[in-house]
Amino acid sequence: MNLTVKGRNITVSDSLEGYAQEKVGRLSKYLSDGARCEVELWAEKNPSIAENQVAEATIHTKGPVIRAREASTDMYASIDLVADKLERQVKKYRGKLLARSQGGHKEALAVQGLRLLEEPAETEAEEAAAMPRIVKVKQFMVKPMTPEEAAMQLDLVGHEFFVFTNSESQETAVVYRRRDGDYGLIEAQR
Repeated sequence: MNLTVKGRNITVSDSLEGYAQEKVGRLSKYLSDGARCEVELWAEKNPSIAENQVAEATIHTKGPVIRAREASTDMYASIDLVADKLERQVKKYRGKLLARSQGGHKEALAVQGLRLLEEPAETEAEEAAAMPRIVKVKQFMVKPMTPEEAAMQLDLVGHEFFVFTNSESQETAVVYRRRDGDYGLIEAQR
């Protein structure tokens, strides 16, 4: 796995870089050699944010992009938290692929850029039991509207996202609330 550690508006010391390489580098046993990981470290400048030491990691595989972000009062603790979160996500994804490949199609793991490791049967059963399931189905009318109208509807319903048909492109889109308080727009690309 190719691992890069960089800082945004901070200087990354050798010890901090080594620590991040060691902690996040442990995930290489789950990933193929073609996987690429970027770890970005920064400190929030806002004095009202107590947990201002932020670590964000992105893993690019042949399949999904796996991303995690954690913050705490200490950069080393943030790195620990983000490494643990990434490991859970990678194991969860591998568990889904293993469950799908039980019929003898284990080459799907190699296609997705993950290594197949032999694990005890109870671990696989625990992971399969912990996989999320759909517990509620909601149906609604998707009305054509502009992204600005969708953002207003999002505020009215009080949810984190809102699905609509973009009246300009006639495609289904999603408007969502970002951490910084602004809005994001997801559009389908064909």
